[in-house]
Amino acid sequence: MLRIGTGQDNKMELEFFGAAGEVTGSCHILRVGGRQLLLDCGMIQGGRDAPQRNRLPFPFQVDAIDAVILSHAHIDHCGRLPLLIRRGYRGPIHTNPACAELLPILLRDSAELAARDAERKNRNGAANDPAVEPLYTLEDVEQVLKQLRTIPYNKRVDVLPGVVAQVRDAGHIMGSSSVEVWLTEGSGKAVVRRKLVFSGDLGQYNSPILQDPWQFSSADIVLMETTYGDRRHRDRAATELEFGEILQQAWRDRGNVIIPAFAIGRSQDVLYLLGKHADEWQVGRWQIFLDSPMAIEASAVYWRHPEQYDVEATRLRRDFSMMPPLPNIRFCRTPDESRAINKMRSGAIIIAGSGMCNGGRVLHHLKHNLDRPESHVIITGFQAPGTLGRQIVDRAPSVRIHGETIRVAATVHTLGGLSAHGDQDDLLRWVRNFRARPPVYLVHGEVSSATAFGARLQQESFQSVVASPGLKLDLSTLRPLADDFSS
Repeated sequence: MLRIGTGQDNKMELEFFGAAGEVTGSCHILRVGGRQLLLDCGMIQGGRDAPQRNRLPFPFQVDAIDAVILSHAHIDHCGRLPLLIRRGYRGPIHTNPACAELLPILLRDSAELAARDAERKNRNGAANDPAVEPLYTLEDVEQVLKQLRTIPYNKRVDVLPGVVAQVRDAGHIMGSSSVEVWLTEGSGKAVVRRKLVFSGDLGQYNSPILQDPWQFSSADIVLMETTYGDRRHRDRAATELEFGEILQQAWRDRGNVIIPAFAIGRSQDVLYLLGKHADEWQVGRWQIFLDSPMAIEASAVYWRHPEQYDVEATRLRRDFSMMPPLPNIRFCRTPDESRAINKMRSGAIIIAGSGMCNGGRVLHHLKHNLDRPESHVIITGFQAPGTLGRQIVDRAPSVRIHGETIRVAATVHTLGGLSAHGDQDDLLRWVRNFRARPPVYLVHGEVSSATAFGARLQQESFQSVVASPGLKLDLSTLRPLADDFSS
């Protein structure tokens, strides 16, 4: 039976804050020898109370944090780092080199969105309402970047006294990491050593561009995501076949295709598949728009990091002529270029953010196309509860966009096989590599998903617990299983 600590008499401790019982807001703390290490500091997304929750005080003392390790550059894992800085954190933020390149793209965009959101609320509020301040500013983002420290993949690094960390490829997006942490406290006969593996977000096996998730073999405790812990994705080949069929149907219907896509990961996957199947899918007859300055910048980062490519992507990059270039693709950087797309009534494939439709340019394209039966919307990833994307996936008859009620008449498709997250089979494949069956704490999943995955883990002889906010674990009471402290 696992003993849950009180947090008052334990020195080696893990405490859960965000992404415990939900998908977003990843944030956990490790404590050892009087030092505190934060794993991720993500933004809460989805639900009407998300803006208020993001503004609440952190449930820990900010100036007591000694270091941060960031798993990857998705906003639900990194989005509150500038707020952490704004509230006084001045320590190092460790992550891998590709993530460090992507981080400014994400955070600067987030700060600009926060500024516009505050401006809109102040403009539309009553005269006697208190002024709304942005969650954080571009100046806060720049301070985050000054505190970044890069950790190369597959190399152990001393992060704090008694804390050694190593990042491994998680196969989720470019620059995604799983993190293994070796903790040591005391000395001589009183020494306590424990190893924790934090999965971060795990990608699918055999997905485009990126390598498969790193296979770990030992740990004393595993902190594991469960976004799709209760379901399986469609087969990759079948997914690509369906994608092509959707484009054929949309062409026959003489409408547009709207693809809400995360700027980092999904946008690059969609472009990759359009290029790979350019002839087969008759891509040349469409006008393709990548309407996301952030995705355009992120694509350049993808190109600069071939060390993270899988075999197929490496081969195609080496001989780029093997993959037909996308014809008629337009990169839309300015608002005017984005607005011009809305004049098109047919023949456009529009890839735009945000991936959950909770902001960004895709809202304008949905506003102009959702009420048209000839239009098609392709949802390619997880949609958190409370987001516009989730309403569309759930086939709501109408939605609210920019204060207007929009009828949903377009055909909506969900391509789960394109998700950057592994499904239940992928997650089981990853965790089965732990030889001694360490206890597994389940995070980054809705309770139903985490619970279902926990039941599968029991069948595999794992002990598992669905984490909840505020749960504290005394790591010193865990049975030591890891065998690689001297490596």
